[in-house]
Amino acid sequence: MKPNTQQLNDLTIQVRRDILRMVHAVNSGHPGGSLGCTEFLVALYQNLMERKEGFDMDGIGEDLFFLSNGHISPVFYSILARSGYFPVAELATFRLINSRLQGHPTTHDNLPGVRIASGSLGQGLSVGIGAAQAKKLNKDNHLIYTLHGDGELQEGQNWEAIMYASAKKVDNLIATIDLNGKQIDGTTDEVLAMGSIKAKFEAFDWDVVEITKGNDITAIIVGMNEAKSRTGKGKPVCVLLHTEMGNGVDFMMHTHAWHGKAPNDAQLELAFAQNPETLGDY
Repeated sequence: MKPNTQQLNDLTIQVRRDILRMVHAVNSGHPGGSLGCTEFLVALYQNLMERKEGFDMDGIGEDLFFLSNGHISPVFYSILARSGYFPVAELATFRLINSRLQGHPTTHDNLPGVRIASGSLGQGLSVGIGAAQAKKLNKDNHLIYTLHGDGELQEGQNWEAIMYASAKKVDNLIATIDLNGKQIDGTTDEVLAMGSIKAKFEAFDWDVVEITKGNDITAIIVGMNEAKSRTGKGKPVCVLLHTEMGNGVDFMMHTHAWHGKAPNDAQLELAFAQNPETLGDY
């Protein structure tokens, strides 16, 4: 049985606490984008994706997710642990020497739930397309989901992949863009303005769904179900997810400053006060 909205919101708060605790403990990591994508990944893993018991790299008979913007590993590790892929207590090893939970996800330590190494931006869509085509060859009707930062779209490899996916009618793929308008050095417009991302995807012959309330669990589920309904119709699907970097922690919101900066002790306590424990810290 899928969790109800209150349970999803409770999990969202707990994942926020996980993110904050992880980056604070090692004074390193990327809380801003992680917090901004918390609701999305909670909805994806707890409501939207068809997942099977256990984990294997083949991924046959289930939906697959590929994280392209690997620097938001704190939220990825948290939702994987909270979804049963590995013990929640292992989150305490984030970024430590010999940990399976490095700053950017890797595959050589066989961490359940991690299918690709991601940290070099711009590569995840290419991998997702390959997986989607493999699904078709295997006559597996499940979907491929990918997540990308909007600043990540400044990497040219994305546009080769975007062109390829539509030309080859890769219509079992849903690529979500975290559209927060911020990256490490400022706003995306200041760093390298990209104009209308929606118009660009449509010009490349993708079907585009827009979720304007990208930090609202219900709006995400509705929007993503709409995206799912458009698969299988000859076009890849892009979801433009409008989020707020640092969402849920007031002093981290509306700025790019927390893209890659950890909170100090006082800031951690302030952030925790805004997100009271719901399911138990690790």
